[in-house]
Amino acid sequence: MGEFIGALDLGTTSNRFVIFDRRGRIVGVDQKEHRQIFPQPGWVEHDPMEIWHNSGEVIRGALAKTGLSGRDIAAIGITNQRETTVVWDKRNGQPYMNAIVWQCTRTDELCRRLSEEGGQDRFRAKTGLPISTYFSGPKLRWTLDHVEAAHIGAQKGEALFGTIESWIIWWLTGGPEGGAHVTDVSNASRTMLMDLRTLAWDEEILKILKIPAEMLPRIVPSIDADTWGVTRPAGPLGAAVPVCGALGDQQAALVGQTCFAVGEAKNTYGTGCFLLLNTGTEAVASRHGMLTTVGYQIRGQKPVYCLEGSVAIAGALVQWLRDNLGFIQHAAEIEPLARGVEDNGGAYIVPAFSGLFAPYWRSDARGVIVGLTRYINRQHIARAVLEAVAYQTLDVVEAMAKDSGVALSSLRVDGGMVANELLMQFQADILGVPVIRPKITETTALGAASAAALACGFAHSLDELKRNWAMDKRWEPTMAAEHRQKGIAGWKKAVEKTLNWID
Repeated sequence: MGEFIGALDLGTTSNRFVIFDRRGRIVGVDQKEHRQIFPQPGWVEHDPMEIWHNSGEVIRGALAKTGLSGRDIAAIGITNQRETTVVWDKRNGQPYMNAIVWQCTRTDELCRRLSEEGGQDRFRAKTGLPISTYFSGPKLRWTLDHVEAAHIGAQKGEALFGTIESWIIWWLTGGPEGGAHVTDVSNASRTMLMDLRTLAWDEEILKILKIPAEMLPRIVPSIDADTWGVTRPAGPLGAAVPVCGALGDQQAALVGQTCFAVGEAKNTYGTGCFLLLNTGTEAVASRHGMLTTVGYQIRGQKPVYCLEGSVAIAGALVQWLRDNLGFIQHAAEIEPLARGVEDNGGAYIVPAFSGLFAPYWRSDARGVIVGLTRYINRQHIARAVLEAVAYQTLDVVEAMAKDSGVALSSLRVDGGMVANELLMQFQADILGVPVIRPKITETTALGAASAAALACGFAHSLDELKRNWAMDKRWEPTMAAEHRQKGIAGWKKAVEKTLNWID
């Protein structure tokens, strides 16, 4: 067995291959961006063949940089942008059209029709999801409706559907020459087609969406010792390497952060925020605007479920301050600017630029800056921007606690904004729990590598993964309870001011 694990990270804007050693340390990485294709306003596509070719390039690139060969890799794990949909011809591997990306809103009309017939939550009891353009099922139906070759291929049993990890696993393990057509439970739980409890495609939903079951991949555990296949020696690795771990990107970050216990949560601070809370082996239904999703499953064990909450505008608010208002020239300048004052001076910013996401779900809301007085200066506004990210996270955490009855014990953090230590301390203060930043902030790739390491016996237990995980910094709450309550009350009042703006 090789001494290293490979993680193929198939992101929205780029692909990366990251090589880890036995201790979970990065020894090599290569990355390549792919095109973002916008055929119409609101439509987003990727070229699936470009993603496959780039995957080969980054695998070869990372091996070349480290002087390793495919024989040095014990196994491969895959993590991917979720919900992005590919439909292809199994005879030759040619996609019938470009991949429809998770951000794409072309299924708006179809989703509206589905909601009118039975309400936005008609599938939620089974799938944990509302009807939304976000998920893969409607994207697949749209493809069958609008691409004649795909429609004919599906009728003849020649068309295959998959999310990006399915597409790449199929090619890695042989493509038209017997490639494995699989999807892991975490990705399947984002299609709006899988029953969360049985972990099987739901016949009733397939019937309503007129989707032939034959074109769907086999649903497999995320961490699977019965490998789905090995890479072809003629492929980019140049060796037969087991492919045995797969996770959607946010779930991969949960595993990379070793949030294996009920009540452990991770928040990824990017353009927006994705917060996942481990709720254990029972799927918790949300009544407060969260999604219920599969976190991960180890072969032979029950799946572990999560509640997921998303904040639309986090890092994007700092970009807005930089690009639209010209307060700063570089994003990193916001922290020293905000440190120039003790608090927000009574000013709050609620970035409801296109409505409010979880837990409010108000499309009539628009952004506000409130509490302005002659006393407020640039520094207070910079501080209010950072605080808005932490308060929005608090809103999601409070909604999750109401849904699950699970109290947050600590928050593990990753993503670009975790370098901002003022934000991290304020987040701990407002949540009233420790905030913990790991040494390896590449948690998505680490999660995929961890899944493959467990599956192939390279790592022997979740405890071993926990031992490999290393903390970089921990922030304890230090704010007085009275001060915290006052801040939260001001935030809630500010949120009210955003509502009913659009008639």
